[in-house]
Amino acid sequence: MASIIVQNNPLIPTNVTYRDLDLRFNVHPVKKDVTKHLNEYAVINSVKNLVFTNFYEKPFNPNFGSNVRALLFEPLDEITSTHLERAITEVIANYEPRVSVTEIIADPIPDENRYNVKLTFYILNSQDTITINFFLERIR
Repeated sequence: MASIIVQNNPLIPTNVTYRDLDLRFNVHPVKKDVTKHLNEYAVINSVKNLVFTNFYEKPFNPNFGSNVRALLFEPLDEITSTHLERAITEVIANYEPRVSVTEIIADPIPDENRYNVKLTFYILNSQDTITINFFLERIR
């Protein structure tokens, strides 16, 4: 499961609001409309969607996303870990202009046949430094 850590940076002003739809299409209990995510949660969901989207999944844009699922079927070693880090960094740099990545670490866990990924970034024009921890593993 993914865990999220948000740390404040008092030097950067906050005056921009980011909004995005909840892709689970949960219904708001009062408004009876689709709920929305605001600010850092909207950007976090966008980053996670970019990382978990494969090539050719988005119609008319075959290069959108990162092909990390294909890398999960490579040998579980440091070389593949480096390729994962590079693929995640490139997709965020290409398709998410609101984010600047400060650190990404993909640690292979050979006994469990998966990678523990730690992604640290900050949102431009925001006080928040965000760390997301998640696992990448094969499903088949």
